[in-house]
Amino acid sequence: MDGKTRDDGNKNTDLIIGRNPVSEALKSGREIDTLFVLAGDRSGSVGVIIAKAAEKGVVIKEINRNKLDLMCGGANHQGVAARAAAHTYADVSDILDAAREKGEDPFVIICDDIEDPHNLGAIIRTADACGAHGVIIPKRHGASLTYAVGKASAGAIEYVPVARVPNLSAVIDELKEKGFWIYGADMNGTRWDEQDYSGAVALVIGSEGRGISRLVREKCDFIISLPMRGNVNSLNASVAAGILMYEVVRNKG
Repeated sequence: MDGKTRDDGNKNTDLIIGRNPVSEALKSGREIDTLFVLAGDRSGSVGVIIAKAAEKGVVIKEINRNKLDLMCGGANHQGVAARAAAHTYADVSDILDAAREKGEDPFVIICDDIEDPHNLGAIIRTADACGAHGVIIPKRHGASLTYAVGKASAGAIEYVPVARVPNLSAVIDELKEKGFWIYGADMNGTRWDEQDYSGAVALVIGSEGRGISRLVREKCDFIISLPMRGNVNSLNASVAAGILMYEVVRNKG
């Protein structure tokens, strides 16, 4: 047996295992998030697969055999596995076009290295509920559109465009040129309910452990904060995102 797509009974069908299945997935145009290859292995068709993935802009990660064996659950991976996306990614321009077609000021959520797929899925779900036009995530860090994210979004990934970009800082600069105001959710900022959110809004939500990265924080026009009155000094990223998204919507009337 030369490889397979894993299905462990929990509909975890995003992992494609083996050289031929991965090669065919790439050839078919299927959206691939990440290619995993055995560290140091470029033999035979593996080199061809890596080149094809690189040409398509797929993230390529070299990992050791133990990790690859564990990831593939004992299947014959032949040094290669790939994680498929649960949905096709959009371009940032698609998100802006969606807002324009509705005649609305654009409202986007930027996820700065959100690592937990359940948090990303919940953010996408709330983005749909509050009428945000799209979500932007980084290409090489944080969660991507895996099936776990799709499940946590309760189907919202079918309706909310998600753009995956190489450089968040560069995208923020581009949004500013298009008239966006950038709001970062972080400590020691203006109270969330005392800020004006008129015009085109990009709301930045930082990672669960580190918050907004330094470079992205420096790009923000405003820092907004939620009050912490208990003993824990931070909120779950998706909870904070939900509160702030609806405040933007309330402020816009």
